[in-house]
Amino acid sequence: MRLLILTGQRRAEIGDLAWLEIDFEKRQAELPEHRTKNGRPHVVPLGPQALAILKSTTQDNGRELVFGIGAGGFSGWSKAKEELDARIVAARKKAGTKKPMPLWVLHDLRRSFVTHIGEQRFAQPHVIEAIVNHISGAKAGVAGVYNKALYLDERRHALE
Repeated sequence: MRLLILTGQRRAEIGDLAWLEIDFEKRQAELPEHRTKNGRPHVVPLGPQALAILKSTTQDNGRELVFGIGAGGFSGWSKAKEELDARIVAARKKAGTKKPMPLWVLHDLRRSFVTHIGEQRFAQPHVIEAIVNHISGAKAGVAGVYNKALYLDERRHALE
């Protein structure tokens, strides 16, 4: 969940993350085209908090994937969300908030990430779209045909 919040990536891109896709020296994850929704390779810069999470995860179990058990990646999203919801409710109660927590879904983390990055002016819209690997919007149509910039420095700056 924390990596979804820190990177704005799709849950399958994080839940199925493989150790071979992480370059700790370059401070990034390199997702191959077969693992992304739009079928294009995607570089995810990793800020200090994201790197700390990954470095704290043990590799000694012989698995190729960072998260999950058995043959696949992490699949406990529903249970993890329930646990997070309970923690949020408890924190709101402790803070004296009486209003019920609004309903939300995991994809709202991605929407919130994009909104926060934009509102805080950490990145321009075309850089935000590059962070979340969108090819619509600023990269749609003619702009996408001609503009092949990855904005990697700008994405790294925003994520840090």
